[in-house]
Amino acid sequence: MKPTHTRWSRQELILALNLYHKVPFGKTHKGNPEIIRLAELIGRTPSAVGLKLGNFASFDPDLQARNIRGLQNTSKLDKEIWDEFYGDWNKLPLLSETLLAKKQNKSVEELHDIDTENLPKGETRDRVVKARVNQSFFRSYILAAYNGACCITGLAQRELLVAGHIRPWSLDEHNRLNPRNGIAINALHDKAFESGLITITPDHRVKVSASLLGQKKSESIDRYFRPYHNKPINLPTKFFPDPEFLRYHNEERFLN
Repeated sequence: MKPTHTRWSRQELILALNLYHKVPFGKTHKGNPEIIRLAELIGRTPSAVGLKLGNFASFDPDLQARNIRGLQNTSKLDKEIWDEFYGDWNKLPLLSETLLAKKQNKSVEELHDIDTENLPKGETRDRVVKARVNQSFFRSYILAAYNGACCITGLAQRELLVAGHIRPWSLDEHNRLNPRNGIAINALHDKAFESGLITITPDHRVKVSASLLGQKKSESIDRYFRPYHNKPINLPTKFFPDPEFLRYHNEERFLN
């Protein structure tokens, strides 16, 4: 599709916001393959898409809190789109992924490799599809925020990483897709986190429970848990974990 210089449409901005969540901060340059791919889909140049992601960065409160400024030549519609979706975490995933699928002449089920033959019918089917798309989208932007690496160990094998929830999925529907309620963590430590055997403090340090630290002759504890006790986590480039969520986990979930 030939690149255009017309004003950005609402749909184009929603697709750009979708990508903003999936691309690590600092990798929004025109050479990024994901940016090139979206540019081709919407008939823009990679430079234009990269600049638009920079515009969204200027609104991001996490970046502002760290005195990081995005690009300043934003439009009124840029701000409207940001304000519409930021904080309403249940709205963007399915809408933007459906738009993205249409741009690729696919269904959202095809885009996410959802087996439609074994899906239920009617409203139940729609709920299942939405849940799977939401979970996939959440994983994408959590791993992007942490540059595809575990926040505790630095492990960067995506197949072994989980987009973990600080406040459990089952207990906080409003924050299920809130990126500040997520951490990139390897599967072993995610299970320990869910079980309250480890936690992360509001000042971003790992705490290991006394029940694990008290095991004096355990090679596995010595290898996989003891070295990380009181150590700082690897912080994300954006979407820092909410201190209130971490405080909740410390006080309500952690088996001190």
